[in-house]
Amino acid sequence: MEKNGKKSLFSIEITTGSLWKNILLFSLPLMMTQVLEVLFNLSDVAIAGKFADYLALGAVGSTTLLVSLFTGLLIGIGSGVNVVVARGLGLGSHEDVEKTIHTSLLICSGIGIVVCLVCLLLAKPMLLLLNTKEELLPGAVGYLRIYALGMPAMAVYNFGNGVLSAAGDTKRPLLYLSIAGVVNVALNLFFVIQCHMAALGVAIASAIAQWLSALLIMRHLMSQKDACRVHLKKLCIDKAAAKRVLMIGIPSGLQNAIFAVANLFVQIGVNSFDSVMVSGSSAAANADTLIFNMMSAFYTGCATFVSRNWGAGKTDRILKSYRIVLLYSFLVGSICGGLLLLFGDKFLGLFANEADVIAAGMQRLKIMGFSFGVSALMDASIAASRGIGRSIIPTIIVIMGSCVFRVIWVYTVFAYFGTIPSLFLLYIFSWAITGIAEWAYFRHSYKKYILHGQIW
Repeated sequence: MEKNGKKSLFSIEITTGSLWKNILLFSLPLMMTQVLEVLFNLSDVAIAGKFADYLALGAVGSTTLLVSLFTGLLIGIGSGVNVVVARGLGLGSHEDVEKTIHTSLLICSGIGIVVCLVCLLLAKPMLLLLNTKEELLPGAVGYLRIYALGMPAMAVYNFGNGVLSAAGDTKRPLLYLSIAGVVNVALNLFFVIQCHMAALGVAIASAIAQWLSALLIMRHLMSQKDACRVHLKKLCIDKAAAKRVLMIGIPSGLQNAIFAVANLFVQIGVNSFDSVMVSGSSAAANADTLIFNMMSAFYTGCATFVSRNWGAGKTDRILKSYRIVLLYSFLVGSICGGLLLLFGDKFLGLFANEADVIAAGMQRLKIMGFSFGVSALMDASIAASRGIGRSIIPTIIVIMGSCVFRVIWVYTVFAYFGTIPSLFLLYIFSWAITGIAEWAYFRHSYKKYILHGQIW
């Protein structure tokens, strides 16, 4: 981002310079941010389990699906902000950028407040719907309600992250998240160990950390001297800007939420095995979260670079950005998958002590290790399509190919064979099928853009 006419050390050139270098420099801080976020979330669970009791651990774990649903929605809206602001910056239209930013801040804040109210009012019914165990229900309800108080702040942080990323600045979000994350861990230890607040203490620490990260990012945006500055007096809803942001953000958020629901059916399949396999699979699932978050940094880069260069009229850099991101994300997924094949038992040892649980977890890792890289085609193509303003059709494709397909697989292929491979192979097949369809759609949309100019 620029300030006072000088290029900031925090910003990355998006429409000029080497794409290989700049996409990597843009994505690495994002990757570190994603990894830190995963580690801080794991610290919540670890501290609850280590220093409280199994009921606190179970209460926090019982809310995972709902937290994933709502945070996925907020992250999706933030991605809409990123794409629309990036295109405005590429066009050099400061007026459009200002309208988008001030409209988006109101939209994100409003959605964050609505999500907060839903969790406050419906926490118990939603947890009962998920068959939360009776002894865990009081702690889970309390945790979700307090955690929800940080949802508006999370929405604001994702708004700010979207704006800064669009401007080429991925280092400040990393810095702010690092500060908030350290505070989160410290408060976790204080509330759980010193105050004996168990799950409620973990939730309070998380909410405070969310507000801290939001305040830090807003403080920076309000001090800017360029089009990305936030002026509280300019806050208003511009219908055209709102439509563009929501057309990208809502499908993206729904996709994140629906993935969480689809994986419920996979968990049903896992739960049909004994407790050792269930525990091993749960431990191995931590690898999924870590690797996918690392790969997703490149997808944010893809949407940003594609959108900025689209706005700047540099069509040759659109396809090249997509192909570079596809290669980078494939390599990260494949290399990390390979490392898990070699050292998976050591990784699982971080979460389990029993040899039979580790052996069970390796059954999942041996399949997933070969699968992670395949997902790059799907996610990179979705990001590229969103970068040129196409979000609804890619979302429909991914819902059919990676969500509906998985449910059908569980009740047909897995129901017939009933083995671990027949369950977890659904991932590589669903990613391959969806990836081909998403690639074909992006290719079609890109050609349509070249032939007809503007498709937004």
